[in-house]
Amino acid sequence: MAKIFAYYILAKTLSANFADVSIMTMFKKFGLLPRVIVAIILGLLLGQVADQIVGGIVFVRVFATFNDLFGQYLGFCIPLIILGLVAPGIADLGKSGGRLLLLTVVLAYLFTLFAGFFAYFSCSAIFPGLLGDSLSQNDTTAVTESVNLLKGFFTLEIPPVFGVMTALVLAFTLGIGMTLLEGNTLKNGFLEFRTIIEKVITATIIPLLPLHIFGLFLRMAQSGQAFEIIADYGKVIAVIFILHLVLLLLQFSFAGIVARRNPLRMLLTMLPAYMTALGTSSSAATIPVTLRQAKKLGVKEDIADFCIPLCATIHLAGSTLKITAMALAICMMNEMPHNFAMFAGFIFLLGVMMVAAPGVPGGAIMAAIGVLQSVLGFGEAQITLMIALYIAIDSFGTAGNVTGDGAITVIVDRIASTPDK
Repeated sequence: MAKIFAYYILAKTLSANFADVSIMTMFKKFGLLPRVIVAIILGLLLGQVADQIVGGIVFVRVFATFNDLFGQYLGFCIPLIILGLVAPGIADLGKSGGRLLLLTVVLAYLFTLFAGFFAYFSCSAIFPGLLGDSLSQNDTTAVTESVNLLKGFFTLEIPPVFGVMTALVLAFTLGIGMTLLEGNTLKNGFLEFRTIIEKVITATIIPLLPLHIFGLFLRMAQSGQAFEIIADYGKVIAVIFILHLVLLLLQFSFAGIVARRNPLRMLLTMLPAYMTALGTSSSAATIPVTLRQAKKLGVKEDIADFCIPLCATIHLAGSTLKITAMALAICMMNEMPHNFAMFAGFIFLLGVMMVAAPGVPGGAIMAAIGVLQSVLGFGEAQITLMIALYIAIDSFGTAGNVTGDGAITVIVDRIASTPDK
């Protein structure tokens, strides 16, 4: 039945008039997550029968060509994304100043670092046993090999203006420098540049991602290795979900110790924010609910009004846990280096990138691509798989982020209420 359906879909796709009704037009009617799910399903179905249909291999190579071109475009954009987001982000934080701001930023960053290291150590212990069969076989590089089986018709070299590490250092240098300047001319220019970068992400990269993911899974299915890969990463997603819940318990336990409050009761109070974030997949859209629940925790109104909107931007512990765990799984299954020293550097840089992540679905993984490439050595196949996995469970990461905002707010309220000695 699946093959009959796949034949029908392929025939309709090949015969469609792309000038009138394009795949992009159809995909734009849905949210990002539904588009990604549809892209994965169609890629798996059509890839299974591509070898048996006249023109099927040509169809696969068309999308292989698109993937190559999109990969070049993405590689060109990554350094610009880093510079356009990180530099003005640092400038904004530096200009604001203040003890309360510094305290909130430090707590958010420490929570984010803890989430990354918690994910690394937990998954290092769990994954070898969970993925034992996959790690013991000779096809651990299946993701990379499957995308290399069929090449596109052509590709274009689009070299980036500068490298990823150059972009990071330049962003830090300019961001810190802008905090020391009296005028705002350079800062205003970077704020406009950030607007351009956010438009590039939301208008070009995010809409094209489903097609890019479709092409990846189409080639993986055509190679006959897709379902084995999906099964293995299904286990990874289950582990990540459990670790999210444990992370929230740890965060609120720490907040409970500092504030001398019942952590479980505080966590249950924040549950409406968690459920709202599951539906919106946006920390910014969940702010009204998060703010209301934070005030129900007994946090002073002015502290909540300050901390919750700020944490919605700079605290992405849930996203960091997801990215670290998925990156470690991909490294293990592709026999790539994944020692502690490498991942420690990755997590520290990732924490900074999460502060700069744009507030759109999938924005965190977009900001993280540069670090995945420069520190862990991820290629096109690994990056695309990371994006697909991340977006598939994006709402759970967002829910973890906003719920943890409540814990940070309780700690800030407690410390701010303690008189100086």
